[in-house]
Amino acid sequence: MGADAYQALRGHLAHLRLLAAAEALPGELDHARDAKLSHTEFLERLLAVEVEASLARRRSLLERFARLPAPWRLSDFDFSAQPGLDKKLVEDLATLRFLDDATNILLVGPPGVGKTMLAVCLARAAVEAGHRSYYTTAADLAARCHRAALEGNWEQVMRFYANPALLVIDEVGYLPLAQEAAAALFQVVSRRYLRGSVCLTTNLAVGLWGKAFGEDTSVAGAMLDRLLHRSVVISISGDSYRMRAHRARAERLRGGQK
Repeated sequence: MGADAYQALRGHLAHLRLLAAAEALPGELDHARDAKLSHTEFLERLLAVEVEASLARRRSLLERFARLPAPWRLSDFDFSAQPGLDKKLVEDLATLRFLDDATNILLVGPPGVGKTMLAVCLARAAVEAGHRSYYTTAADLAARCHRAALEGNWEQVMRFYANPALLVIDEVGYLPLAQEAAAALFQVVSRRYLRGSVCLTTNLAVGLWGKAFGEDTSVAGAMLDRLLHRSVVISISGDSYRMRAHRARAERLRGGQK
């Protein structure tokens, strides 16, 4: 390829904002010459560079948007520590088929059994598959909705929570929600009903949800009606990871004293 043609090609790629392809062009030309590639093979390799760069940028944007609290993946989860947990079911959920029909996931159990970790693992799998996901605690969601109501941005915030393919709402029931906060959470769930999946973690059995909503059983019932209509409920009742770690440290200390 002559110098003029090379500079023209670089210019075309830059004009089309195919910057990764433009940067890779010299190396790909050398490879095409040495490997005696056809024009089609050379073009496929060059465009593959740009496609991969575009996918990497999108994954990075989705990662930042999701605001996941930890880098957990499902391979990090210790299923042996929770023998009562259906591993095959969790692995099936990790295929993300539940997103296709906006199925909800409810992770129920006492503190420390891995509910948040599982929710984050599923959200990360969704991000890496190219789906928009978002993580929030129930308390943060309520606070954001409260600010939106005061600032006149209610509809904007409702659209924000309705948009992701997967919305993780963590720690429902850990703190009682005031009537306004319960109404905000209900509105978010209603906006997403049959449109997008919710992955919700809670320490309360569904029959006790009135306690999380200031004894407002009507709001709790209406929310559960929407969440459970198309859902997978996973109850985890094993030991707390933190308590197991505490016992293990205590055993090591006792062993060291002998």
